[in-house]
Amino acid sequence: MTNAYAVNPDTLKDHIAATLGALAKRVDVRLGEVTVTVAAADYLAAAKMLRDAPGCQFEQLIDLCGLDYADYGNGGYDGLRYCVATHLLSVSLNQRARLKVYAPDDDLPVVDSVNGIWSAANWFEREAFDLYGIVFEGHDDLRRILTDYGFIGHPFRKDFPVSGHVEMRYDAERGRVIYQPVSIEPREITPRIIREDNYGGING
Repeated sequence: MTNAYAVNPDTLKDHIAATLGALAKRVDVRLGEVTVTVAAADYLAAAKMLRDAPGCQFEQLIDLCGLDYADYGNGGYDGLRYCVATHLLSVSLNQRARLKVYAPDDDLPVVDSVNGIWSAANWFEREAFDLYGIVFEGHDDLRRILTDYGFIGHPFRKDFPVSGHVEMRYDAERGRVIYQPVSIEPREITPRIIREDNYGGING
């Protein structure tokens, strides 16, 4: 039977904490949303419990994204750099939760793929791999999905240059697309400033 209203976030937090037990490093409620953080080694086990356990029943994965915490908190953050945030929905119980896991190695961020638990993770994980360079162990088709095959780097990483490294264009003489170093000059864009004495009747 479907609940008419979503469960209270604090009640859901307590239930998830009790269900996951030691698998949950922390369970928080902020802005009315429940966030569960688990270690990379416990990610798959926690995901399966959140999908299957009574009172959780998160049948649907509605989003998955990468996060880069480099320079987070204006340099005051000293934790692991790369994170995967998975947003889960229980249609049967009308409730939502966020599952977060941090890759244990900043140089080669690897976490398990949850594509075998929620098939909707497939393209989301490919996107996080493409844009952040997070490798999803066990994903059977992990390749770029948004950038071109010849693209170098991962453009959502905080240390990726704003102008990138390479650009592609169609060369009419060669009759094909070619790659070349970026030719756009970096520039600062200054917004238009209106300096009228009585603009909008402010001083009238």
